[in-house]
Amino acid sequence: MSQRNKENKDFDKKMMHRCLELAKKASGFTAPNPMVGAVIVKDGRIIAEGYHQYFGGPHAEIEAINKAQEDLKGAHIYVNLEPCSYYGKTPPCSLAIIRHGFARVVIATLDPNPQIAGNGAKSIQQAGIEVDIGVLEKEALKLNEKFFHFITHKTPFIALKTATSIDGKIATSTGESQWITNEKSRAFVHSLRQDYSAILVGSQTAIKDNPRLTVRNISPAKHPIRIVIDTHLKTPAHYHVFNENAPVIIACSQDIKEDKVAELKAKEHITVLRCPLKEGKIDLNYVFRELGKKDIDSILVEGGSEINFNILKNNLAHKIYAFIAPLIIGGHNSKSAFAGEGFQKLSDSPRLSAVSYHHFNDDLLMEGYF
Repeated sequence: MSQRNKENKDFDKKMMHRCLELAKKASGFTAPNPMVGAVIVKDGRIIAEGYHQYFGGPHAEIEAINKAQEDLKGAHIYVNLEPCSYYGKTPPCSLAIIRHGFARVVIATLDPNPQIAGNGAKSIQQAGIEVDIGVLEKEALKLNEKFFHFITHKTPFIALKTATSIDGKIATSTGESQWITNEKSRAFVHSLRQDYSAILVGSQTAIKDNPRLTVRNISPAKHPIRIVIDTHLKTPAHYHVFNENAPVIIACSQDIKEDKVAELKAKEHITVLRCPLKEGKIDLNYVFRELGKKDIDSILVEGGSEINFNILKNNLAHKIYAFIAPLIIGGHNSKSAFAGEGFQKLSDSPRLSAVSYHHFNDDLLMEGYF
């Protein structure tokens, strides 16, 4: 590779890194749309930037175009996702790029949305504009992993969050669990909640811990939808999880009598989802399909050991955030992160891939994919 070509490639990567930085600013606010950043360059200078700030708002390309203070003819635009090519909540970005006479469009990855799926890049190319695809593709795919899963499968991207001792315990034999991890780890969990559309717990967690399941100490904060898996509707209606800070979906058995759900259904922010049972438990496959229909693209599971294992057993988890604190609980009656019957063979046990590690003071976070 010539020195000139290397410099050009390095410059493209630098601009795409900036696109990803911009896109991340809207984390938690664009779902079920993706996070997208755009950078406009002319004569080797950045002349405008933009990002998709909230669902239904202007797309990144339009934000950047509108901020430009000089003629865009002959400019290059960098974007981490293929420009749209159809009329949705906003006009097609591909038409705006063509109309302004850009000379080159650099795209990290194509959009799997069937309404786009290469058509945006193709229409731009057919207009005589140079199109380069694949710059920092891996990074761009990771940034919008929830979107790519949801748009392809129409079910939410599911991530488990566990917080355990070194020996894998989430509570002592007396049920004490607050707090196993340190304050820095817990602060990071609030940023995770911000990143996901919904947060899910089982009824045991909702009753025992009485959690709020909201985002705290982050501004601006966007509280996730709270989902409670409660087969027999045992969670008291006055508990924190049912407060009006955020919407609530409670999944219960379809056999629950109407008079038992009347108090919950009377509150506008609460939705009761009646579900079929599978082996005596709420059918989580059904739950996740129904939540997908409500455009819930991602769920962070902060449930207990029963919910965690049920999700694993049914191959419904895509990712895990496993926090490990430097303490040992021990005991036959202390609680593990995963209960149920367990996996009888190591060959049947889920094994993580693409594992990464992060430190929060003395706590360790293992992040990986199923």
